[in-house]
Amino acid sequence: MSARGRRVRFWAAVAGVLLALGGAAAGVYHLRQVQASVTLPVAPARQGDFLVIIRCRGELKAARSVEISAPIVPNLRIAWLSPTGETVQAGDPIIKFDSSSAQQQLQQKEAQLRQAQATLDQAVAQARITVEQDKSDLLDSQYTVERARLEASKTEIVSRLQGEESRIDLGVAEQKLKVEEATVALHAASDKSKIASLTRLRDQAQADVDLTKARIAQMEIKAPIAGFVVFEFNYAQGYLNAKPFKVGDNVFSGMMLAEMPDLDTLELDAKVEETDRGRIAVNQEARVRIDSLPELTMPAGIGRISLLAEQSYEWPPTRSFHAYASIAHPDARLRPGMNGGMDIVVNRIPNALSIPAKALFTRAGKPIVYLARNGRYQPVEVQVQARNPDEVAISGIPAGSLVALVDAGKDQKK
Repeated sequence: MSARGRRVRFWAAVAGVLLALGGAAAGVYHLRQVQASVTLPVAPARQGDFLVIIRCRGELKAARSVEISAPIVPNLRIAWLSPTGETVQAGDPIIKFDSSSAQQQLQQKEAQLRQAQATLDQAVAQARITVEQDKSDLLDSQYTVERARLEASKTEIVSRLQGEESRIDLGVAEQKLKVEEATVALHAASDKSKIASLTRLRDQAQADVDLTKARIAQMEIKAPIAGFVVFEFNYAQGYLNAKPFKVGDNVFSGMMLAEMPDLDTLELDAKVEETDRGRIAVNQEARVRIDSLPELTMPAGIGRISLLAEQSYEWPPTRSFHAYASIAHPDARLRPGMNGGMDIVVNRIPNALSIPAKALFTRAGKPIVYLARNGRYQPVEVQVQARNPDEVAISGIPAGSLVALVDAGKDQKK
């Protein structure tokens, strides 16, 4: 082969190698662009109302609770309790006490009442017999007096001696009549006193029966409202061994046994930092979220704010204000004690452009975002209007623009 042919082949081979290297370089460049556009997460800039919020955390509490206390009955022992956490309706039994001893006492007192009533009935019957007998004796005495008076009126037609005897008989009869009248009065007073005494005994026995029946009726405590029962701790075995009341525990009259929170009055008790206290006010809009129900967001309103900062029992101790948000329509699954968060709306910016907070960066002391365009990320300076924990309201880019969620400048340098 001639030298000219060898040169042509050499340069052809060189050209082929250059073309292959160029294609490889173009492929690597394109691959890097594609990888850059895929690996960097982006988010669109959303246009709409921007809510300036203060985020805080707290727990659910019931603004109203009904206390359940033991009845004023001696020697109480719990025989049955409503299962903890079970929903009950108003009027359902929640606590029952052992009433066996009270039932025995009721039987004894009813027997005493029957005996007292029988004694009273006997005394009343005897008093009626005495009254009838006294009436008969009194009539006899009155007849004797009238007869003696009639005999005494014959002094003009009989001898003087018989007249004196008639007058003496009249005096004696009158004296016997007075004695009989006094005896009748004595029997009436005695019977009245005896009947009154027996009536008091009967009434006392009836009162004991009524009291025992009332105590037995109080042996069953019913739910005053719908909800569930939260039993208090029993400190009878000491503070360290305190446990909620259970079946078999002895309780004292009038002591608090449980409480029922009103689920219609649930509110979130949230802690507000002192630096944010001046930005919140009563009646501001709020949104409540519960940790155990992340899919649920409930509208609420600030009902009240504590006047003074309260110190917590955590370590290190902190001081914060408490804001109470009333939930308009509580979910049936909510329970007091659940932890959650609350966003208090302190301002509303209409028709604002918002991006995620992690899409905003700083370059040379100025806020910027990285716009995603054709696989490249261009830094653009923006103006910040408001900030939230998750979002930032800005201006300086068109709505719908895709912004990088990581620092694209550092990634591109790599």
